[in-house]
Amino acid sequence: MGAILRHQPGSGTPVRGKAVPRGASRLVAKEPISVRLPRPNFSLLKRLSWPVMLLVLGFGAYELSLRLLPYADRPIAKISVEGDLSYISQQSVQQRIEPFVSASFFSVDLVGMRHELERMPWIAHAEVRRVWPDQVMVRLEEQLPIARWGNEALLNNQGQAFAPRELAHYENLPQLDGPKRAQQQVMQQYQVLSQMLRPMGFTVARLELRERGSWFLSTGQGIEVLLGRDHLVEKIRRFGAIYSKALKDQKDNIARVDLRYANGLAVAWREPPAPVAVDTAAVQ
Repeated sequence: MGAILRHQPGSGTPVRGKAVPRGASRLVAKEPISVRLPRPNFSLLKRLSWPVMLLVLGFGAYELSLRLLPYADRPIAKISVEGDLSYISQQSVQQRIEPFVSASFFSVDLVGMRHELERMPWIAHAEVRRVWPDQVMVRLEEQLPIARWGNEALLNNQGQAFAPRELAHYENLPQLDGPKRAQQQVMQQYQVLSQMLRPMGFTVARLELRERGSWFLSTGQGIEVLLGRDHLVEKIRRFGAIYSKALKDQKDNIARVDLRYANGLAVAWREPPAPVAVDTAAVQ
C-alpha cells in the first residue's frame, strides 16, 4: 500500500507569500507633545486682572488728587444769593452764613449752611452748591403767608406754621384756628370755602375748627356762619342758592347764618327786616 502525503495549512512550513498571524496588532502614529500636554487656562487670570487694574487706577487717582488738592482748594471768594426776597434782606442772609465763609472751596459745609438758612422763619427752602473755582451759590425760597394761625404763627400755602417775630404786621390776613394737628385740614377747608364764597361777594376773615369738630366761619363783611361738623361744601352751596334768591338784598342786615339744618338754614338779623315775599320752595 502506498502512502499519500498532503500539506495542511497551519501545520508545518508556512506557505510562501502569506504572513502567519501572531495576534491582533495595530500601528498608531504618536501625537505631538504639544497636543498631549494640558493647555493653560487664562480665563481665571483675565477675571482677576480687571479688579486689580481698577484698584491700581483708583489708588493712583486718589494719590494724585491728594497731591493736587492743595493747589485747587481755594478760599471762598464770593457767596451769591438768588431768589425773590420780599420779607428778608440779603444782609440778614449774609450775616447768617458768615461763620461758613472762612472755609475753603472743598471744605465748606454746604449741608450745615443749608440747615442754618432754613432755620430762619421766612426761609421755606434753601439750595446751596459750589461754583468752581471759589464761589458758593445760594438759592432761597421764601415762605408764602396765607393766613394767621391763632395769635402765635402764620400758615403758608401748604398749611405749615412758621413764627416770624413781626406778627403784628400781618393782622390783615385771615385768621385760622383749631387743634395743632389740624393745621393742614383747616388750610384746605379755608381754600375751598374761600373759592365758593367769593362769587357771592364774601371773603373769609376767620375759620375755626372747634374741639368737638364743628366749624365756625366769619366773613369779612361781618356775617357769622355756623357750619356744623360735616358736609360743608353742600351747606355752602345751599346757602348760595338761597342767598341769591332771598337774602342778597338784605345782606347788610344779616348778623348770623346757621347752616346746621338738614334742608334749610336760619338767619339772625341785626334789625328786624322789612317784610319781603319769599318763595318758600327756595328756602327748603
